[in-house]
Amino acid sequence: MDTILISVLVALVAVVIGSGLGFQLHNLLSAKSQRAVEEASAQQMRRSNARSKEILLEAKEQALDVRSDTEAKLNEQKLEIQRQQSRLEAREETLQSRTDSTKELELGLKTQKDQIAKKISAAEDLRLQAGERLETVSGLSLADARQELLDQAEEDIQFELARRYRAAELEAQDEADDKARVILAASMQRLAAEVVSEATVTSIPLPNDEMKGRLIGREGRNIRAIEAATGVDLIIDDVPEAITISCFDPIRREVARIALDKLIQDGRIHPARIEESVEKARTEVDETVRKAGQAATFDVDVKGLHPELVKLVGRLKYRYSYGENVLQHSIEVGLAAGILASQIGADAQIAKTAGFLHDIGKALTHEVDGPHAEIGADIAQRYGQKDRVVTAIREHHDREMTTVESFLVAAADAISAARPGARHDTVENYIKRLEALEEVAKGFEGVERVFAIQAGREVRVLVDPENVDDVSAATLARNIVSKIEETLAYPGQIKVVVIRESRSIEVAQ
Repeated sequence: MDTILISVLVALVAVVIGSGLGFQLHNLLSAKSQRAVEEASAQQMRRSNARSKEILLEAKEQALDVRSDTEAKLNEQKLEIQRQQSRLEAREETLQSRTDSTKELELGLKTQKDQIAKKISAAEDLRLQAGERLETVSGLSLADARQELLDQAEEDIQFELARRYRAAELEAQDEADDKARVILAASMQRLAAEVVSEATVTSIPLPNDEMKGRLIGREGRNIRAIEAATGVDLIIDDVPEAITISCFDPIRREVARIALDKLIQDGRIHPARIEESVEKARTEVDETVRKAGQAATFDVDVKGLHPELVKLVGRLKYRYSYGENVLQHSIEVGLAAGILASQIGADAQIAKTAGFLHDIGKALTHEVDGPHAEIGADIAQRYGQKDRVVTAIREHHDREMTTVESFLVAAADAISAARPGARHDTVENYIKRLEALEEVAKGFEGVERVFAIQAGREVRVLVDPENVDDVSAATLARNIVSKIEETLAYPGQIKVVVIRESRSIEVAQ
């Protein structure tokens, strides 16, 4: 309707415009052209009327189009509303159905719960009745019976745990032994060092007994001069054609030996000549020490050592431990530690240096108080060695090791010391060590006899089969090993074998 009104107004405006134009033309034209103007006005009026009709027709068509579009959109909206309403109704029906199902399930669960409660109550009654019957039959209270069952279960569990632990221990030990055997065999094969069995020189041979008197001198002045210059004690006893040098310092002892050899060969023995010979001997020993230290560093291929460290290493040439030359032992340990480190992927240079210097403290044990490991670690730290090297030197005799280099140095030290003939001890100390080893094993309950064999490398323990079963035997062996590790100091490894034997003898007549 609004469109139609607009069309009518447009037509009226066109008519007004046409009339106005005709009026103006009428005023402008002269009387002569009045007729032409009227005709023009009439023509213009016809045109305006025609245009007005066209406009009205277009307005009506547009109004019809708008109406059609509006009605179509309204129909679509109505259909969409109907579809949404249908979906909502379907959802309501679904929710109602689910609600009904939930209620049914709740009722079913409640019923089952009640039934289960009744069954539990009935089972509890049956259990109480069974307990009462068991108490009557067995003569035990329920608490005593429960405790007996728990004790039996605990015993069974302990037995099973011990059995499984033993099996796992044996499997892990076999695997570890195989791997360690391969690594150690490869390392020892590559090392292949000679056995050192030298002993410290303490005796000087004399050409004749007359030389003893010349060494003593008038009123003992010569021997006092020798002892004062060298720092050693000369023992001249009844042993023919020999004197003994006594001193804890091996360097002093070596200086005295060389000086005495020179004096004996020269034959001129007096205080001035003694001082000169001792000074030459000291210079010779210093040069020997320096060369020995340099040669050792070249053999092990250790670089960057402080010159004072090289001299201290050379002093080990005259130091012996359990009959083994400490310098040769240090070379072996350095090489072995480097080889072991390369086998397991550790720092070979650090391990080699630490192994080479692990006994450096023994060069000063006669001058500085304390364990040689602590002395050696302090010396290495003083002369600029790395912290890992210092730690390995300090811990190579310690049970609590913190670095892989400490383990490697300790292992290499044991390899070198355990070689056949590398070390020897007095018979008295040997017997004491075996007795101490046997006493450790005898201190455990159930042990009847103990035998230390293979130079203390193996301990065989005979136990009472009535007091020790097979599982307890494995536990006993492990406890003996722990006790040995805690109380005794020993090179290498000690194998503990627990033997349990039971015999049943009957005689048929």
